[in-house]
Amino acid sequence: MPFVTVGSDNIYYDRGGSDQGPALVLIHGSGGDHSHWPPELRDLGEARVFALDLPGHGRSQGRGRKSVEDYADFIDAFVFKLGLEDVAPAGHSLGGAVVQALALRSPAWLSRIILVGTGARLRVHPDILKGLRTDPEDTLHKICDWSFGPDAPQPAVTAAYENFLKTDPAVIHGDYSACDRFDIMDRVGEITCPALVVVGTADRMTPAKYGEYLHRRLSRSRLAVIENGGHMMGLEKPEALVRFISDFLNSGVTRT
Repeated sequence: MPFVTVGSDNIYYDRGGSDQGPALVLIHGSGGDHSHWPPELRDLGEARVFALDLPGHGRSQGRGRKSVEDYADFIDAFVFKLGLEDVAPAGHSLGGAVVQALALRSPAWLSRIILVGTGARLRVHPDILKGLRTDPEDTLHKICDWSFGPDAPQPAVTAAYENFLKTDPAVIHGDYSACDRFDIMDRVGEITCPALVVVGTADRMTPAKYGEYLHRRLSRSRLAVIENGGHMMGLEKPEALVRFISDFLNSGVTRT
């Protein structure tokens, strides 16, 4: 179980996959951890996979960040500390916002991006932000209800809720607040690297139209649609997500 010190934070990451190929850095969403990515993806054979827990999440120490840009700074430092090159950062929800912020900076280590269940703007319902302050347990139940599609097995929903309870509600509130302030709709077209945009047709947190907007604005993007996939499509439809990401890493990018 590898840990690395990034700044003053002791950070956990799950290292899987191959010793060759691009470095696939998996960045989870609000209040989550590396386990929100399916095991099959965390051990993808055609990439060097690094699935981390953001600061204050999962097994990582430190404090959660308050903005997407602060999380982007952290990921940049994480990549630098591990000495990674040819990096394909994949971000889910909040993680996808972080990936977009990094892509706008165009660091030398970034080769392509993967955006899963995310958007160029991520407004959060005020009831979620308020509820995470006043009644976090009930609010996390609502988040889980909204985050899974119709095909999701109940054990997966229950496990997600129990996992959220392990994270400090203040950290989760900070994550959702960061999402709520994120808005690069007028800049996303500046991203020029190859991109894969993955949407779920049953995603109520970040509806498919968010990803479709990204696909229209990104000049070198591929759109992948997971039928009946909810916001937590990696846990609901892992085979589809893994297949789309594997195909993207193994082929050139055309607009489809």
